[in-house]
Amino acid sequence: MYDTAAIVLAAGLSRRMGDINKLLIEIDGMPMIRRTVAACAAVCDAPVTVVTGHQSENIERVLEGLVVGFTHNPGFADGQQGSVAVGLRSAPEARTTLIVLGDQPLLDGPALEQLLAAHHAGDESRITLPVNGDERGNPLLIPLPLKRSLMADKKNPGCRKFTREHPDKVNLVALADPAYFTDLDTLEDLQSYRAGSGRSK
Repeated sequence: MYDTAAIVLAAGLSRRMGDINKLLIEIDGMPMIRRTVAACAAVCDAPVTVVTGHQSENIERVLEGLVVGFTHNPGFADGQQGSVAVGLRSAPEARTTLIVLGDQPLLDGPALEQLLAAHHAGDESRITLPVNGDERGNPLLIPLPLKRSLMADKKNPGCRKFTREHPDKVNLVALADPAYFTDLDTLEDLQSYRAGSGRSK
């Protein structure tokens, strides 16, 4: 077993979706956030932690029945970096931790397993990040020592800044699967996805 935990970011305001909470949009008959969290729970052998914020009660309601933990980010309106910090502090220690966006409609168990396999086949002391050409995707995998380093950075705990500033601590893994590069930020993204042409943004 890999001893892998997951932090799923589900706190955002979905501002660019208007009045819609994108995480509650149904994908293949299931709320998108439930689909994402269920995929994480299926492949992780350490706990899955969901970071809530906006409409937290609705998020928790659609995740009923899944074995996950919740942590609330009271500063969710300030952006994703704060949710990452809350998740890092709340998630239990594990050999590796997935940082997962809640709005990736194509992300499933096989995609997560492929990323895990790539991480453990390479330098496990580094963060593993999927790429397709110049495009960086999600989720990313963080080994425990680097998770602790991120937690110790009280000023800039975000993963994006860390991976840009420390390329020597990052494995960029070429993976063409659109699951890693497709997310839904706008109504246009959603319409494109539903039309069948949204397998990449």
